[in-house]
Amino acid sequence: MSIALYDIAVPSFKQHLDALDAILDKAAAYAEAKKIEPDALFNARLYPDMYTLRKQVTSACDFAKLCVGRLAGITPPKHDDSEKTFADLKRRIAETMAVLDSVTPEQMAGAEDKPFVIKAGPRELNFTGRDYLLHFALPNFYFHCATAYGILRHNGLDVGKRDFMRRLQPA
Repeated sequence: MSIALYDIAVPSFKQHLDALDAILDKAAAYAEAKKIEPDALFNARLYPDMYTLRKQVTSACDFAKLCVGRLAGITPPKHDDSEKTFADLKRRIAETMAVLDSVTPEQMAGAEDKPFVIKAGPRELNFTGRDYLLHFALPNFYFHCATAYGILRHNGLDVGKRDFMRRLQPA
């Protein structure tokens, strides 16, 4: 039995974006309750050479929408990465979810063996659709979601694995 790329990608992206959205709600409430300037959390990072919370969230969104867009043959919307508030980051997640909701399994059918070339800085990476999803897009997406979670946890937000996983079965 084979599994369609859509069934791997879309529910996975949606589950973790939903969790990230809920964690941002907790972070906003935490910042308000503790009188922490939201920018202190937005600009927090786990290590000086790593992305900030803001960039982790926007990167997770970009990996989700670009992956699904490439596999479905659509051009997802571009964002200018100007998010300045928790509401802005939540809007970015909502816009990404809308892209995911707009794609059908039929649009992604047959992309498993389709060749993809991705620019990563000065390099060009060559993939099939299957390898792109499983070995590039999903690992990068999970990395950015987990790092956003880690930044907030490191800064005192009371979240656990259940917050990161949000729900065990896609809606």
